[in-house]
Amino acid sequence: MNNPTLVNVTRGGFVESSHRGSIAVLDAEGAVVLALGDIERPIFPRSAVKLLQALPLVAGGVAESLGLTDEELALACASHNGEDVHAATAQAMLAKAGLDAGALECGAHWPYLDSAARALAAAGNEPSALHNNCSGKHAGFLCLACAMHGRDGLRGFARGYVGAEHPVMREVGAALAAATGFNLDHTVRGTDGCSIPTYAIPLRHLALGFARAGTGAGLSPAHARAAQRLRKAVARAPFMVAGTGRLDTRLMQRLGERVCCKVGAEGVYCAALPERGLGVAIKMDDGNNARAAEVAVAAVIGQALTLEPEDETFVRSCAEPSLCNWNGIEVGTLGASDALRRALPAIRP
Repeated sequence: MNNPTLVNVTRGGFVESSHRGSIAVLDAEGAVVLALGDIERPIFPRSAVKLLQALPLVAGGVAESLGLTDEELALACASHNGEDVHAATAQAMLAKAGLDAGALECGAHWPYLDSAARALAAAGNEPSALHNNCSGKHAGFLCLACAMHGRDGLRGFARGYVGAEHPVMREVGAALAAATGFNLDHTVRGTDGCSIPTYAIPLRHLALGFARAGTGAGLSPAHARAAQRLRKAVARAPFMVAGTGRLDTRLMQRLGERVCCKVGAEGVYCAALPERGLGVAIKMDDGNNARAAEVAVAAVIGQALTLEPEDETFVRSCAEPSLCNWNGIEVGTLGASDALRRALPAIRP
């Protein structure tokens, strides 16, 4: 099945390039509200499912017992820029579990934000695992390990926590399977960029998982409460989820609890729209994140929610961004394809 074009890049009134992909929008009962392209083909959701992976951190009372703040819970759901506040918050989470950055197994990379990377280098410092965009998620895993084992000998117990058979990853995988209604034992397993397992899951099931996370329907009572707590934390501290200039942060700063969205590598986006009871899952075939996937998710959000004029203008600017050259001259635009525009009315309130 050839997926339809979802997003076009236009220059001089001419379509310069196109991005194909697939979109699933479901309600928490599993009814398909919108399907474009192949929503049954399993794809690796990558970091788009961090909200679902964080459910065990809250469901068992771990977050409450350790006194994790909104900022820390939001960071547990984040793919952050590695700005100072992100690194410091990950470090604070680890301290609450009695650990330090040496326990992280996500690896180190330079901050995503150029200014943060330059500042780190100018100070004569090298990046640590705290600057890894997944450090908050991994700090959350280690907090979960602390609750499972206790602090005595925790570092030994936690060693190798990224492995699929480690008790921490088994708990995280079980939460992901329960939310999406998809048996992870019967699908392809890969290794994510931060070294934890990533499982191939169809868009239909990913959208279902986010509809459930947005409503609580179909989740266990503990997971439903955990999803609500995490969504509130993300809405209160959206800067922690991504950071300066990033779409996830910008959308949730503007729309608050009306949207809980998360990008994943290789052109994946997932979102919960609680007031509509809908979940969204998007995959761009060419793995284009920064342009195509962002345009697609903004276009869906703009149609699915009833927005005030200022909010509508903001979301439209995300769905139809201008392309400017180095002189600041507008040279083109990005926008939803005709196929996507024709399909979007199906999700209007």
